Amino acid sequence: MADFPHHYRVDALGGPEGAVRLASEGLDAIESAPPAQFGGPGDRWSPETLLVAAVADCFVLGFRAIARASKFPWTTLECAVEGTLDRADGAARFTGFNITASLRLPSGANEARARRLLEKSEKACLITNSLSANVHLRASVEFEGGDPDGRTEQGAKSS
Repeated sequence: MADFPHHYRVDALGGPEGAVRLASEGLDAIESAPPAQFGGPGDRWSPETLLVAAVADCFVLGFRAIARASKFPWTTLECAVEGTLDRADGAARFTGFNITASLRLPSGANEARARRLLEKSEKACLITNSLSANVHLRASVEFEGGDPDGRTEQGAKSS
């Protein structure tokens, strides 16, 4: 593993209508759109489904790493995550994630140890542990044909 901090970049490109193209170096681009609950088509990944997918993916990958480090044998882990988006503290936000994990073990494996490793994986998930992270915005505004006042950039910070 590389030393911390790690940095990840995703570029998003969208217009007034239609899908948003998400790209990251070395990965296939995907398209996202608002979910049906927000008037979107409901046929593409959305920011909401991507976040819930990140929780599920992080749980499985975290369990994989913890089981490997513990030399614990297992066969498959199926994980379903339901995220609840609600209004809280005057803003729409995810208020909870319910993780349902189904672990398949080879015969003779220790069930109690498996449960402890699953619990450890839930506590170690870097995605759910990061959901209250500070957010910083750097914004630039450009005008087609040029701005008569020569202004092109504004910065803002949010946390």
